[in-house]
This record gives sequence, structure tokens and C-alpha cells, in this order.
Amino acid sequence: MLKIYNTLARDKQEFRPIEPGKVRMYVCGMTVYDFCHLGHARVMVIFDVVQRWLRASGYDVTYVRNITDIDDKIIRRAQENGEPMAALTERFIRAMDEDSAALGVEKPTAEPRATEYVNGMLDMISVLKARGYAYQAADGDVNYAVRKFEGYGKLSGKSLEDLRAGERVAVDAAKQDPLDFVLWKRAKSGEPSWESPWGAGRPGWHIECSVMSGALLGKHFDIHGGGQDLQFPHHENEIAQSEGAHGCTFVNYWMHNGFVRVDNEKMSKSLGNFFTVREILAKYDAEVVRFFIIRAQYRSPLNYSDAHLDDAKQGLTRLYTALRGVAAETGAIDWSNAQAARFKAAMDDDFNTPEAVAVLFDLANEANRSGSVADASLLKSLAGQLGLLQRDPMVFLQAGPAQGDWTPERIEAAIAARAAAKKSKQFAEADRIRDELKAAGVVLEDSASGTIWRRS
Repeated sequence: MLKIYNTLARDKQEFRPIEPGKVRMYVCGMTVYDFCHLGHARVMVIFDVVQRWLRASGYDVTYVRNITDIDDKIIRRAQENGEPMAALTERFIRAMDEDSAALGVEKPTAEPRATEYVNGMLDMISVLKARGYAYQAADGDVNYAVRKFEGYGKLSGKSLEDLRAGERVAVDAAKQDPLDFVLWKRAKSGEPSWESPWGAGRPGWHIECSVMSGALLGKHFDIHGGGQDLQFPHHENEIAQSEGAHGCTFVNYWMHNGFVRVDNEKMSKSLGNFFTVREILAKYDAEVVRFFIIRAQYRSPLNYSDAHLDDAKQGLTRLYTALRGVAAETGAIDWSNAQAARFKAAMDDDFNTPEAVAVLFDLANEANRSGSVADASLLKSLAGQLGLLQRDPMVFLQAGPAQGDWTPERIEAAIAARAAAKKSKQFAEADRIRDELKAAGVVLEDSASGTIWRRS
């Protein structure tokens, strides 16, 4: 039985879908005004693994990950660039798709854009206003009256008194209470706007996810995911909006992944320790980055450093090396196999990828000892559940940036020259060539069938 750590319950719970055999899952996606950073990559990869495992477990999965294409940051960036907002968002949506594909992330079932659902947002705000949860303030904004929703704080575990005492709440004289949050923003000069019963304006950030998830998954669905930073206030506000409007439970299981940290500090632009996916992929193979993310428990902090990525590269190299020269194939998995059963137990325990990866290393050791196609095929098939080890091993092992002008063709020529030197007993020359290749980051492995090479 699959168990999921439910943030709402603060405990691992057996997963029981609302509709037998089907899972409906929503994950908060990207605000598209800049390139994706490693925190975005973690969300994309983690919930890609989640949806893969749900499908492997026999569920019919509807996976929705939204795109925020209207927001203060987007408007500000478009104005700074002197370009239309739509051009800015389209450019960064394309970049997001490229980064996602590089990381081996499968496309969600649907990727709704906030601007496509403004009419639905107007409808929900009207319902909230009619039910007494929303009001139009003197400044023209429509706000959610937090104190009218009895369950506010149940996801974050924060009481209203704690929030008033401990949270930094912007002073806004137009609000009935400092904790109230905006549903509809009155238009400012030069900003994009839509007509509404409360005047021209645009939606607040929180309302979009309540509307898009409800439109595509229904008023009550199984899993809602996102980064830990969204637990409060974004997800708390989603609950207040959706349950206030619909009068029923919004989501059964809430999943939150941990922060990305650099030198034990949260990665952020303000601290200057900010890395985009593109910057990282310029230095590391994309599958190494995926492996780096997967081998950490999703709820734990992910500590970024070149040393950790180098270690991930070495680990993935070990796994690919076990598949080298073996005709391994991805196929149906016999879950009664002891290693497969261990893998399944790990994944069923709140997607415990570190333990699942440990199974892969044990299988790699077995495959290296036995040279068995069955062991190698099981390794490749189980790794496929995580989106790993699906390339030709030599393509991975020989991939990477060349040092200087050491192209594959030049490396093969040097190996041929070394073989000729050895044949003519010019061992000093053969050693010189080997050392030269080693200095260029090329490792040679000699065997009875010849010499093969890989990048170090």
C-alpha cells in the first residue's frame, strides 16, 4: 500500500484515491518571467517521479501543472524590457519546456495558463462575495476576509493570533484585517487588465490555482503538490478560496518538497546564491542533475554544490558502467524478485528515492559480478521508473565537455596510436599517450577485446 506524507495531517497516510484506479494531481508550476532555477527543477523532477510511480502502480493519472503568466513580476519585467507581456511569457515558457525536456521530465496531462481562466476567476470571486467571504475595499481591490473562513491555518498549523503576532503583514488601510488577501486587483495605469463587476483589473495570485485546479480536476481531488515555500500563504489561501466557494473538501493529500540550499542557506536571488538550470546544464549532464535531485528524499533540504554534483556524476557513472557491454532491455518487472520488491517497498514509502537508488547500486554490483543480462535488464527497468539509465551506456560515459580539442575522433586516434606503440614495444610512448589522455579527463580501460574510453 502506497503511503504519502500528508502535510495537512502531518503524518504518513495510506493513499486511497477518491475514485478507485484514478488519481487527480495538481502541482503549482512556474511564474514565467525568467529562466527556471534549480528550485523549479526540483519541483518538476520530483513530481515527475511521483506521477511515474503512480502510473507504474496501475493508476490512471491526470496530472495538471499550471503556468502563471500574469503577475506583478511579469508586468515589471516586461516594462523593464520594453516588450509586450505576452512576448515575455512565451519566450520563458519555451525556455521552461526546453529545460524540462532536458531533465527528462514528462509533459503533464495539462498545463493551463492563468490568463486563459480569468472568467472562471471572476465567477469564483462572485461566489465568495455572495457567500460573505469577500468584499470590495475602498481602493477598489476585492479581498478575501480571512476571519470569515473557520479553517484558516489548518495546513500551515498557524492560528490567526499567531499570524497577527508573528507574520509581517503589509499595512493596508483599505483592508478590513491585515491578514486579508487580494482576489482582484484594481487596474493601475499602463498595466494589463480585464473588465469585471468591480471595475477593470486583474486577478490576484492565489485565486488562479483554485480556479484552474477546479476546472480541470473538479472541486475535490486527490493530491496537491508544490514547494515548501508555497505551504503558507499560497496553499493556505487556496484552501480558503476553494472550500469557501464550494463548501466541500478541496484536497485529500498535500505534498511539499524541501528547499534547495547553498552552504546551508536557502537559495534565493536576494542572497546572490542563485543558479539557473541552464547555468548548471552548461557544466553537468542533464541526467546527472536529475540523479542529484532524485537521490535526496523529496521532503529534505537539497544541498547544492559542485562537489555534490560531481559525486552524483560518479554515482551515475557506476550505474551506467554496470550496463556497458550487456544487452540490457527495459521490460516488464517481476515484482516478486527480491531487489524489485525492495525497490517497490521504498517507493511505496512516501516515494523514498534514496532507498530506491540504493537498490540500483546493489543491482549494479550484482550485474558487475554476474555479467547477467537479467540482472542488467532489471537494473535498467527499475531505473526507468525514475527516468534514469535509458541511454546507451557509452553515450553517457563518453558525453561531457571536451578539454581543449580532445574530440571523440582525436581520442580514438590517440588510442589507435597507443595500440600501435604497444605493438611495436614502444611502451614509454604508449604510457605518454595514456597520461596525456588522463590529463585531458579521458580514462582508458584495457580488456582482451580492446580499449574503451570514458570521460572522467
